[in-house]
Amino acid sequence: MPKEFSRSQRVAEQIRRELAELIRLEVKDPRVGFITLTDVEISPDYAHAKVFFTSMKGEEGLDEILAGLRRASGFLRRELGRRVRIHTTPELHFHYDASVERGSRMSKLIDEAVREDNARREDDPES
Repeated sequence: MPKEFSRSQRVAEQIRRELAELIRLEVKDPRVGFITLTDVEISPDYAHAKVFFTSMKGEEGLDEILAGLRRASGFLRRELGRRVRIHTTPELHFHYDASVERGSRMSKLIDEAVREDNARREDDPES
């Protein structure tokens, strides 16, 4: 029976949880205030981690958020090394995750199409 989660997946999830807590409680930069970490992908050698995030503001102010995250990355990496016991503490690379916005937009389009379809059925006496 195969393992449900590989070690790298467990480490990536632990990194995501620790970074989320560090950003929420320790990072004082106001540019980084309203973000949510959605995923972490870690390289096989644990040297690099892609950290995906979304923002409550959407893509508005994205450059400022990325600048704040990059400025805090050294601090975050150091604290991560203290909290997560792995051989190599990964270098952090932050990426905006637009999938939540795309999903919301698709959901709205589907809802709109269903409403229009229902309105056509009500207007058509033969159905």
